[in-house]
Amino acid sequence: MTADTARAGTPPTIDATDRTILRILQVDASLSLERIAQKAGLSKTAVWNRIQRMQQDKVIERNTVIVDPAKVGLTETFFIAIKTSAHDANWLETFYAVVRDLPQITEAHRLAGEIDYLLKVQVPSTRDFDEFYKALVKRVSIYSVTSSLSMETMKRSTALPL
Repeated sequence: MTADTARAGTPPTIDATDRTILRILQVDASLSLERIAQKAGLSKTAVWNRIQRMQQDKVIERNTVIVDPAKVGLTETFFIAIKTSAHDANWLETFYAVVRDLPQITEAHRLAGEIDYLLKVQVPSTRDFDEFYKALVKRVSIYSVTSSLSMETMKRSTALPL
């Protein structure tokens, strides 16, 4: 752990070189260490050390594969805006458990403002969405739900603007 991350709540220090490495990895994390080093203008050892430190500091959470939803049959994306009248610990614990348990939910956000939660749900069809919706409201009490079908994905990225 670095001196910066040793203090509770202090984010790790990320410099311009780290950001360069992160930009490269966000485009293609399968690149060889040698190729990353070439692109970043560093030695393989320097890149390896920086990647290891960023993984240890949880700047890099994990390495994963991005799957095209349509090519695996998940052709419908819905956004669900949820308002709740319950804000107690038990309701929240139940809601979090439901969010974790339902694999159709690919993103979940707690919001400030009029809407309490926003869920992104990916399913094969509107019929599957209906089944998902029934399972959701059966497991957790919700005051108001609004669902919207995404007609087109105009931008899809996991890359942060570094």
